[in-house]
Amino acid sequence: MAIPELTPVEKLATGIPGFDLIAAGGLPKGRTTLVSGTAGSAKTVFAVQFLAEGIRQAQEPGVFVTFEEPPADIRRNMLGFGWDIARWEAEGKWAFVDASPQPGNEDIVAGSFDLGALLGPRIEYAVQRLGAKRVSMDSIGSIFSRLPDAARIRSELLRIAVALKALEVTAVMTAERTEEYGDIARYGVEEFVADNVIILRNVLEEEKRRRTIEILKFRGTVHQKGEFPFTVVPQVGIMVIPLSAIELKQKSSDVRITSGNAELDRMCGGGFFRDSIILVSGATGTGKTLLTTEFIAGGVRQGERCLLFAFEESRDQLYRNASGWGVDFARMVDDGKLVIVCEYPEAASLEDHLINMKEAIRQVNPDRVAVDSLSALFRVSTPKGFREFVIGLTSFIKEREIAGLFTSTTPTLLGSPLGHRSPLFYHYRLDHFAALRRDVRRDAPRHHRAEDAWFGTRQGHSRVYDRQPRHAHWPSLPQRYRDPLGNPAPGH
Repeated sequence: MAIPELTPVEKLATGIPGFDLIAAGGLPKGRTTLVSGTAGSAKTVFAVQFLAEGIRQAQEPGVFVTFEEPPADIRRNMLGFGWDIARWEAEGKWAFVDASPQPGNEDIVAGSFDLGALLGPRIEYAVQRLGAKRVSMDSIGSIFSRLPDAARIRSELLRIAVALKALEVTAVMTAERTEEYGDIARYGVEEFVADNVIILRNVLEEEKRRRTIEILKFRGTVHQKGEFPFTVVPQVGIMVIPLSAIELKQKSSDVRITSGNAELDRMCGGGFFRDSIILVSGATGTGKTLLTTEFIAGGVRQGERCLLFAFEESRDQLYRNASGWGVDFARMVDDGKLVIVCEYPEAASLEDHLINMKEAIRQVNPDRVAVDSLSALFRVSTPKGFREFVIGLTSFIKEREIAGLFTSTTPTLLGSPLGHRSPLFYHYRLDHFAALRRDVRRDAPRHHRAEDAWFGTRQGHSRVYDRQPRHAHWPSLPQRYRDPLGNPAPGH
């Protein structure tokens, strides 16, 4: 007997940003996918976006079966994402099958409950009328609360899955779960009858919420393993941040650029490499923001465009501080050579910050990017989330061959630079590291402070430069802050 020829499982691109990368092309076509999550994990958004992107990107009509919210509520709630469902209905691209509870109606179950017989003809009619290729069902848990036992629930789920497969549509059905890392779904049987299972999580860790998505199984096809962060963005919807899709294909440049400070250029062998990312670490008051200012000023002097992300100081504070060092940020902004983005870390989640920063970099298309400071962003993240943020940002900058300078505040004024080097430098694949230190002695005048700067590269080269008294050589001090002999004036 001849063995029938087998073909690989075809994928249907969802159009959800980032998801198709971790799904290796999209959802398995012609099959049913269970999307399970706790309250607030964006299950309904996923189900609606699957249909919306099908209409917008692939001109594929869709059918939405709702068991909980009335269609009017869904239309209104989804306008914030830019999805005009009412217009799509009028154009024959979207249809609702309304199985939501009706006000004043009391459910009475007598005898057997045949969900397939109740919904099958309505779904089939809507699919055939539109020529739909996609179906979303939200949320099946509310209807199964009427069924007496798990065996009956599993039987009805199988009935629905078979009916959808016969219609040759790609379907998404959502289900509730009670714990982020407990059973896959509320009734414990839903995942066994679906071809594919996706889990959405909204975990509370250290008083911070973090959304992740995990593809638990795709029957007969491949996908990326593990959890991936995602966020929900107005006018966009779900955006997945697929770190596993990052490829180490960045070009490497031998061209040197100035750091903005001649002494620092000498310390690192003639300046920074054009495509390098530098971490400047030190306690408060050691000159990190000054070094950032000189990095930007050096770029502007070379005719480069710069972008500064500030998470600790306002625009006016940055203007004032820069003018004290002889740098006119306001004029640079007016000339179109500098763009400054100021925002409190607490204003958004770390995933939202990453997406916003990437978008700003795309729009500005800078030659240099400075972030002051990374440690401020750590306040709104978990260690794992922060690591993913830094990897995502540095990879994006390197891919575009942009020079980057990040600052990080350390907890002590004096200590081994190697102690501060490990967490950010080795874990996040930065190219260069500078540590600024200060020894403040109670019995010495303010302008007599022992300082040093330690500079190192991933290749292991390092130099230590001592500064005593303060500002004697590096960083350079404006002449108006020096006495007639060139020494720092008292108080500076």
